[in-house]
Amino acid sequence: MRTFGAVHQALREHAGLSREEYADLVRFSKHTVASVELGRRMPDTVYVDRAEEVTGNTGALRKALPTVVRQPGLAAWFRKWARLEATAITLYTYECRLIPGLLQTEAYGRALFEGQLPPLDDAQIEERWTARAERQRLLRERPNTAFSFILEEHLFLRRTGGVDVTRELIDHVLEIGQLRNVEIQIMPLAHGTHAGLAGPMQLLETPENQWFAYNEGQRGGLFVGGPKEISVLQRRYARMRSQALTLEDSVSLLERMRGAL
Repeated sequence: MRTFGAVHQALREHAGLSREEYADLVRFSKHTVASVELGRRMPDTVYVDRAEEVTGNTGALRKALPTVVRQPGLAAWFRKWARLEATAITLYTYECRLIPGLLQTEAYGRALFEGQLPPLDDAQIEERWTARAERQRLLRERPNTAFSFILEEHLFLRRTGGVDVTRELIDHVLEIGQLRNVEIQIMPLAHGTHAGLAGPMQLLETPENQWFAYNEGQRGGLFVGGPKEISVLQRRYARMRSQALTLEDSVSLLERMRGAL
């Protein structure tokens, strides 16, 4: 990714463009351009196609992209979603199995990795946590992206990794929830039923205002692009937002759980 970023920067500078000028032409923020050039972000095909047009259609960036998308630490079935996630302007996540990767602490993430089957070795665990930590940059580096999370209350009650790990996790989630572009709601156990009982889901909106969804299971993920399926999932997520606790009540519940540890 750093090599790709260096080539990208060289082509931009050869075209005589500042990052701000270049960002306007490719229709991405200057922060996204900087992250790509510094090797911190994986560009998607839309970005690369626009970059090729601006830098003279040399083909260099398109040829380099396949080596970038094989990002270590990400499951093969998740990589397409990760590329879209990196430039999304809206990202909705509902989880009933575990705390989403974007919100995990290192201790919580490592507890999950250490319990996986087949077992992971130390190098694999390091690789996966590094990839997850890189993804978490999105929350702070994309302040104009709207992030919404709906989390089941029982995810915190399970105490994955122990009491200390859970206490740190709750503190971290409360901190992230203070960002202006992040909303975190808790689905309380008191709700016997709600619109998300069919399983976890993620929805995102691209800079071109296209919507996609992603549903993950035991050994794979399902990428959804059909408008009818997207419509169903959007309606379910909208209903869950009304069924979950408000932002303020979610904070209060997390603070009470934190105090009870």
